Amino acid sequence: MMNVIIAQSGGPTAAINATLAGVIRGLYGKEEIGTIYGALHGITGVLEEHFLDLSASCRDDEDFLDRLTCTPAMYLGSCRVKMPEPEENKAIYDRIFVTLQKYRVGAFFYIGGNDSMDTITKLSREAERRNCKIRFAGVPKTIDNDLVLTDHTPGYGSAAKYIATSLLEIAHDTYIYDLPCVTIVEIMGRDAGWLTASAALARNTYNITPQLIYLPEVPFHRSAFLEDVRHQLSISKNVIVAVSEGIRDELGVYISAKAKAEDKFGHVQLSGVGKALEELVRREIGTKVRSIELSILQRCAGHVTAGQDLRESGEQGQKAAEWVLEGHTGFMPAIERIADEPYQYRIVERKLAEVANKARGVPREWINEDGNDVTGDFLDYVRPLISGEVDLSWKDGLPMYLPVGHLNHGNNGRR
Repeated sequence: MMNVIIAQSGGPTAAINATLAGVIRGLYGKEEIGTIYGALHGITGVLEEHFLDLSASCRDDEDFLDRLTCTPAMYLGSCRVKMPEPEENKAIYDRIFVTLQKYRVGAFFYIGGNDSMDTITKLSREAERRNCKIRFAGVPKTIDNDLVLTDHTPGYGSAAKYIATSLLEIAHDTYIYDLPCVTIVEIMGRDAGWLTASAALARNTYNITPQLIYLPEVPFHRSAFLEDVRHQLSISKNVIVAVSEGIRDELGVYISAKAKAEDKFGHVQLSGVGKALEELVRREIGTKVRSIELSILQRCAGHVTAGQDLRESGEQGQKAAEWVLEGHTGFMPAIERIADEPYQYRIVERKLAEVANKARGVPREWINEDGNDVTGDFLDYVRPLISGEVDLSWKDGLPMYLPVGHLNHGNNGRR
């Protein structure tokens, strides 16, 4: 009988806890599984031995997994720790593997995005080098949708649904005035434009906005942008622009007003592209203009979660558990699309080494020739991913979510 550790890392999503619940469902009650531990705050929870007993949570509350599935963000908390290469800091790996041995861990699941896949890949390789039989699985999540070798990632569909809903509601707000107005909506996406592209889903039989969409995959030209806005104002009083935070000019320089210091993974922290373009329009065109930054609101909007996203997230978690029980290691479950209409998919196994430290953007053929909109092929791709609604439990007019795990188990959650 082996114990298991599950951890979450990176940015939160509306579906990552559904993945966690899926892994637990695939393990709990199996005769070869002892205690299922949840490491608090990613890999730091392993280093500091801060664990929750998730098996006990399942025993004590028969509704725990159902409630966990519909709770946004990360029940186990997160971290942004860049693991060094083993040859750079052998001591930290020694510490981790001593802890895994101490808790009789036979499998380690790390749920996260690109940087998390890097962490679990390093651990899997180091286990192999040490001739250690612990199995390692990376389970995907990221609203950025930029992992390779998978059709899409858990969390993206729900974030896309929130963005499209917000753009539609912004359109309703702007339509009430009979005055020329430009509204610029800044959407997350440092290197990939998947989230910003989903704003096109807001268009329907009466709403043509956003009329303009700009993604990081295509160089941004200020003069062309101003011409685009002027043209749209000549045919419509209300112009809405969706723009990725990471758009760059032809030299690769970020358009954002502020490019903050890099994080531990070398990612530039961006802020202010919407405000920069607002000031440009005000100065050069002179019309009424405002900018809106969706910021963290697009990550964990549990009230507009996509049902399809939660289903797939849970299924990938369960499939990861199934493969680990079969003896697999060093893998990530991925979505392989079989058909668009009706939407069909299957879950396949990918090697972690082929996923980590790689990223994919929106294909150029899914962006129009002028670089200011997406094509019908993108809409065919994304539309199934936002389908379905989720039945939440409500109290006093607000959704009932589980608190972050350590808040429910003392200050540090040590078990």
